[in-house]
Formats: sequence, C-alpha cells, structure tokens
Amino acid sequence: MAGASAIDRDILDRVVKAYDIRGLVDDELGVRLVRQLGAAAATVLVEPGGRFVIGRDMRPSSPAWVDAFVDGVTAEGVDVVDIGLASTDQLYYASGVLGAAGAMITASHNPPTYNGIKLCRAGAVPVAIDSGLADIRDRATAGGSAGAAVTGEREHRDLLPDFAAHARSFIDTSLLRQVSVAVDAGNGMAGHIWPAVVEGLPIDTTPLYFELDGTFPNHPANPLDPANLEDLQAEVVAGGQALGLAFDGDADRVFAVDEHGASVSSSLIGAVVADRLLLRHPGATVLHNLICSRTVPETIRHAGGQPVRTRVGHSFIKERMAATGAIFAVEHSGHFYFRDNFRADSGIITALVLLEAIAVADAPLSEVVAPYDRYRGSGELNLDVADPQGTIDAVAAAFADRAVAHDTEDGLTVDLDDRWFNLRPSNTEPVVRLNVEAANAHDLEELTAEVLASVDAATR
Repeated sequence: MAGASAIDRDILDRVVKAYDIRGLVDDELGVRLVRQLGAAAATVLVEPGGRFVIGRDMRPSSPAWVDAFVDGVTAEGVDVVDIGLASTDQLYYASGVLGAAGAMITASHNPPTYNGIKLCRAGAVPVAIDSGLADIRDRATAGGSAGAAVTGEREHRDLLPDFAAHARSFIDTSLLRQVSVAVDAGNGMAGHIWPAVVEGLPIDTTPLYFELDGTFPNHPANPLDPANLEDLQAEVVAGGQALGLAFDGDADRVFAVDEHGASVSSSLIGAVVADRLLLRHPGATVLHNLICSRTVPETIRHAGGQPVRTRVGHSFIKERMAATGAIFAVEHSGHFYFRDNFRADSGIITALVLLEAIAVADAPLSEVVAPYDRYRGSGELNLDVADPQGTIDAVAAAFADRAVAHDTEDGLTVDLDDRWFNLRPSNTEPVVRLNVEAANAHDLEELTAEVLASVDAATR
C-alpha cells in the first residue's frame, strides 16, 4: 500500500483524538483513509490468530465506512465479524464475548456532518492515544503494509438478542412491576436497541424519535445540552410517566429527568445504581471520578462498599477497575461502567438498574433520588484560557491558605470542608473545566463566583 500524503498526516493528526477517531465526513475522513485506519488497526490491535468485530450507528456515511474499514482489516489477513447496526455498549459486549478487537463506527453525539471510530482490544480493553491510537495513526500515515497473502473473511452475525439477554441479567426481573417511562432516542441507536432489551418486561415505554436517522431531524442526539431534553421533559410532564430517559447517538450514555421534568444529575443516578449493585455484592469496591458529587462516595460507604476515587476518562477508569476488581464505576458525564460487562460502560444496563430501583420503591424518580440529593452542583463550566496550566497554578495559589486539602490528580481539586471545586485542563482545546459543589445554593454561588474571579485574574 502506498504511503499517505502530507495532507493525510495533517488530517490524521486532527482526527485521532485522546480516546477515539472523529472528523468531518469526506472533508477530513473519507473511505480511503478509513480503509487505511482499518488496516493499521488490524496490525496494532489484533493478536496472532485473532479477529475483529465491527458495528455501526445510523449515520448516512456509516455503511460505507464499515465496508472500507473491513476492507482494510481483511487485507491484513484478519477475519471480521460484522454485527451491523449496534449501540457502542453492544459492540463492547461483542468484543468481550467473542474475544475480538472491536471497532464501532459512530460519532456519538456529534452533528451529522461528523463520523468516527471507537476502538478496543479483545475483551473490550480500551484503546487511547498512548495505548494504541498513536500507533494506528502512524501506521495509517505510512500507508500500512503490503497486505497479507490470504485475505481475511467477513461474517455477518446478529448479536442483539444475546446483548438484550445480557443486559437483563443485571437486574432481577421478578422485582419489576409496571413502570412507565418516556425514552428519547434522538433518532439514534437506542431506538434500535431499547425495544429488544425491554421486550417481555413490564416496562411501558413511550418512544420519542425512535426512527433511525443520522441527520437528526428533531434535535441533536446530545443530552448534555439542556435544549435537547425539552421534548422529553414536556412528554413526561404531560404523560405522567415515572421518569424520562435520554440517550446519546450511540446509546452508551443515558441521562434522566424526573416526573416533573427536572434533570437528574448523573451523580445521583450513579448513587442509586451503586446502592442496587452493592445489595448483590456486599463490601465490593465502586469507583467514582473526581468530579462526581460527594453523595456518590457517601452512598457507597453507607451501603457497605469501598469507594475509590479516580481521574476523569474511560481509559483511566477501566484500568483502575481491572486493578481493584471494582464492580461498578460512575462518571459525572453520564458514563457508567460494569465489571460484569467487561468493565465497559453501558447506558442500556444503567437504565435497567434504575428502572428496577423505581419498581422496588414503587415511586417516581424524584422520590427515589431524594435521599441522595444532598448537595448543589454547578455542572461543568468551560472557561477559555490561553494558558490552562498557568491558570490552574494561579488558582491553586489563591486558595492555598484556605484549603483543608487539595490534590493535583486531575487538574486541581480544592476541599474547603463544606464545599469543593475541581479545575482541570481539556485534553483537546485551550480551556479549563470547572466543577463546584456546596451544601446549598448560596454557598455554591459564592464559591463559583470566587473561583471565576481567580481565573479571570490569572488570565489578565
């Protein structure tokens, strides 16, 4: 295979991110480069005698990208199992049960002009820039090898029924009673996955935008943006469901609103799920990233578990889960990881455990989360700065005399006893991300304003 051009190298430097590959369709990533990436991934991620499993989302470019990636992989003599339309958590499941490296063609919550590739090693082991992605980028830049003497084969296999049964295994279905839920799939993969998962269960689903459409005609499949929850909130208030669930485009993240239409933070969802899982695994370890609410480690301890704090980011969390044997991990961004799901994150499994908690309580979501809702949080605030690390250092100095404790495990975390904040740099852009939590709204507003003033002073 001929070497890539200098233009290709410039593009690959832009589209290969810290944890995945994402870019503008055709303008940055077309089928030729996707084929080169497939060939490179086969040489980096597949052990001798191993194979690849691939799935895709509903974006218009995804079928052609799958074909191109498979062509690259099979050219290296590696067999491929193509599971077709899938959620990212279904792809991770397939990687685990098949013992195969995995590729999910998706751009998750990004606009329809984008597409991307999420990769893992066999067993759903994560791949990040320093554990394979940089090597794949460099091999794709070089144009790859001359190919194998024998081309690999492509097999099509439907694993959705198996994944649905696997997801249901995380709950005791005998505990379920009739639960009503509105589900906004955002025209993404949850519209394909959810009906198969809940078939035969006493879950009454009101579907919103279940039609697979990668142009996202109703709203972007990004539940982190409050504007994209408005339709779900209106449906729950009008329809009287116990809760509403919103999935992102590839359905590996889930967000919730209560029966009043109020958004419920991922920390609270994580606390509820941790409580349920610790009933089945007494004394187990549960991870939480360092921007989760304090209610998460408090809940874990109260349930008899062992909380362990970790950095933000799925590769850090999965590595720590493997090292500690943790049964579950919570990220404030809506990612929830399960040991028995090959330590991979799953929005679908999280949703089922949450529905089990609601069924057992025989109460709507607001009443289920009320005992955990002890603090007020700012949410993540993104602040443009020219020198992220210099800004963080200046803020650390400004709070040095008042901090009860502080650490630099991921940016700066300052503990002021009854309130705390974390300020950390972005991996990809000149911004710092601020999260603040306090016991009440007044203290939250006061500390947030103080940190923002320190950031502003540092950037003058």
